[in-house]
Amino acid sequence: MYEIFSDEYFMQIALNEARNAFDRDEIPIGAVVVANNRILAKSYNLTEALIDVTAHAEMQAISAASDAIGGKYLKNCTMYITVEPCQMCAGALYWSQISRIVYGASDNKRGFTQMGGKIHPKTEIVSGVLEKECSDLMKLFFENKR
Repeated sequence: MYEIFSDEYFMQIALNEARNAFDRDEIPIGAVVVANNRILAKSYNLTEALIDVTAHAEMQAISAASDAIGGKYLKNCTMYITVEPCQMCAGALYWSQISRIVYGASDNKRGFTQMGGKIHPKTEIVSGVLEKECSDLMKLFFENKR
């Protein structure tokens, strides 16, 4: 059990979202947007279900959180993501002006840090939170595909 409202606590919720994706044969990535210890949005990848390459967990969470706060900027919000955002999602997070991004596993092939993606200069980035759990779920998903 994790201390309530800690990074690990919210990442566990993102992992639950990733498991929802896994159960639906979607790449298991989950995202949660939090402000003042209150969850504004939870999501997971829906690219297969929606037949939409842009339906990543982060994109879904940005839209839902913006709707929840009634504005397009996610200042004073944190997004918890089980896997490092891709370049597309990093761009959307840049434009959202989110204050903080916390992710679990790095993506050494398609992550924004590998592809030259940028994050808003005022955004704090934390990586490696529940990294093993996040990474293990991804590995299991792709092992099952082979």
